[in-house]
Amino acid sequence: MPYFMKKTLCFIATLGPIGFAPAPGTAGSLAALIAGWFIASQGYLVLALASLAALLIGIIAAETYSQMSNTKDASEVIIDEVAGQWVVLLCIPPLIEGALLWYIVAFILFRFFDITKIGPVGMAEKLGGGIGIMADDIVAGGLAGMCVLALQFAIYSL
Repeated sequence: MPYFMKKTLCFIATLGPIGFAPAPGTAGSLAALIAGWFIASQGYLVLALASLAALLIGIIAAETYSQMSNTKDASEVIIDEVAGQWVVLLCIPPLIEGALLWYIVAFILFRFFDITKIGPVGMAEKLGGGIGIMADDIVAGGLAGMCVLALQFAIYSL
C-alpha cells in the first residue's frame, strides 16, 4: 500500500487531531454525535450506510494505524467511536419528540458501555486487530441502542 494511503488511513483512524485531544474517546463520540445528527437529517438509510462505511473503513484504518504505530488499540484511534455512536443513533426515530434529549441519552449510554466494557463488549475487544478495535464499539453501540429502544418503549407505551 502506498505511504500516502497509509497516512490517509491513519488520519481517518484518529479523525485528524480529534484523536489527540484530552479524553479522545469522548471527543470522538461527541464529534460522531454532532455529525450523526446532520447525517440522520438526510434520512435513516443515509445514516445506516454511513455507519456501515465507518465500520468497514474503520477496520482498515484502525489496523493500518496499529501497524504503523506498533500499538494494539491506541487511545487516539477513535473511528470506532464514530461507528459505535452511529449504531445507537439508528435506534432513534427521525421524527421522535424530544430528539435532542434522545441523542444525549444515546451518547451517555454509548460512553457507559464503551468505557465499562461490560460482558460482550469486553469479549469483542479481544478479537484483536482492526476488527477487535471496531467490534467492541459496535457491540457497545448495540447494547446502548437496545437500552434506548427499551426506554422509548417504556415511555411511549404508557
